Amino acid sequence: QVQLVESGGGSVQAGGSLRLSCAASGSIFSINVMGWYRQAPGMQRELVATITSGGRTNYTESVKGRFTISRDSAKNTVYLQMSSLKPGDTAVYYCNAMTWPRRVYWGKGTLVTVSS
Repeated sequence: QVQLVESGGGSVQAGGSLRLSCAASGSIFSINVMGWYRQAPGMQRELVATITSGGRTNYTESVKGRFTISRDSAKNTVYLQMSSLKPGDTAVYYCNAMTWPRRVYWGKGTLVTVSS
């Protein structure tokens, strides 16, 4: 079992920055990939960024150059540094972890609101 707890959400003006954190606990040694997803009002949940246990990262096109995902293995924590935020980034951001054997875990989400 893996438990994920997000933090760092809040309300910022366009152009501002936020840093989200996701602390993992439980069977953390089985985690292969962690990531961030987001769900805007009235929209489906979408991928934002992922990071593998080896440190390889991937981003959705709309956040490339603005968001950075990173991981602190010693703290079992993944981060999402968000800069140059846009109103379109407003969403509930969910932390995600995938283990091997394949299981998927989700945090409860943290709200990010970007005002124009």
